[in-house]
Amino acid sequence: MPDTMKAAVMYGIDDIRIEQVPMAQLAAPDWALVRIGAVGICGSDIHFLEEGRIGCFVVEGPLILGHESAGTVVEVGAEVRGLAPGDRVAVEPGYPCRKCEFCKTGRYNLCADVTFLACPPTNGVFCEYLAWPADFLFKLPDNVSLEEGAMIEPFSVGLHAARRAGIRAGETVAVLGSGPIGLCALQAARASGATTVIVADLEQSRLDRALGLGAGDVVNLREADPVEAIVGLTNGRGVDVVLECSGSVPALQTAVRVARRGGTVQLVGNFSVPEPNAPIQELIERELNLSGLFRYANCYGASVELIADGKVDTKSLITHRYSLDETLEAMRWVSHNKDKVIKGVIAP
Repeated sequence: MPDTMKAAVMYGIDDIRIEQVPMAQLAAPDWALVRIGAVGICGSDIHFLEEGRIGCFVVEGPLILGHESAGTVVEVGAEVRGLAPGDRVAVEPGYPCRKCEFCKTGRYNLCADVTFLACPPTNGVFCEYLAWPADFLFKLPDNVSLEEGAMIEPFSVGLHAARRAGIRAGETVAVLGSGPIGLCALQAARASGATTVIVADLEQSRLDRALGLGAGDVVNLREADPVEAIVGLTNGRGVDVVLECSGSVPALQTAVRVARRGGTVQLVGNFSVPEPNAPIQELIERELNLSGLFRYANCYGASVELIADGKVDTKSLITHRYSLDETLEAMRWVSHNKDKVIKGVIAP
């Protein structure tokens, strides 16, 4: 293997440089080395690039962004079982301590010592190679491409949201926001048994995509009041579950008001303000269940199977493709053309 590899390194706000960095190395005998084939551009990557931080996570030094990835195994440690060079894998981008109460009870996404790709100070995968624990690499079936493998990360967020919300067969769901996460949440809701899914967004192009992916109705927020529209579509009852995927305060307020009495509001998107204003008294009086969500846990295996079985379509969400050398230009373009792009993918 070479001593160095190419990477897109962030040095500051709107400052990414393509350069050679030290080659990724196996840190333990149960790790594997992966040649990265596809990396999705996530909204969090753009937040880091444009603002230098997300909440308490602050970029304080050079950092490689990117965490939605898949690639091909090129080397395995002596203790790795079930993986071999040549295997194509999806990379689950966070590994926990494996020892705390959250890890031992299956909620490892809540572990306080998670190492997560592109979360400062851990470098991400806008680069050619990644060394990673083999138990967080998931084999891809022959009919699942590397690009679809990279999309398992955002779909796992949607699947975790559907599980946290407890969506059951026959229920009605509203998805607020039809970006990549919202469109994944829509499909996860349908795969969980929801019979009717209503999607609301500002961009008609994304709503059209939602209809193609199984939405029963859509609401264009430029043309209609979301509360009136969604409550009207349910004959005044409201929906059983709301998946709030936009991270906007008005959407949070809408979510509380379109859920039926005793229904569930599942927060999925991250808010840009630390303490968003919510109609708490309405939530109390209507006995709603309000649930938070942080990344995902135990979703990658199921996500691979759903995509392989054709029950979920992530391939059509990929609308733009770029080389590693184009990383900065790609992120700028994705950020400023949300009406044209759903998911951009970089191929190192």
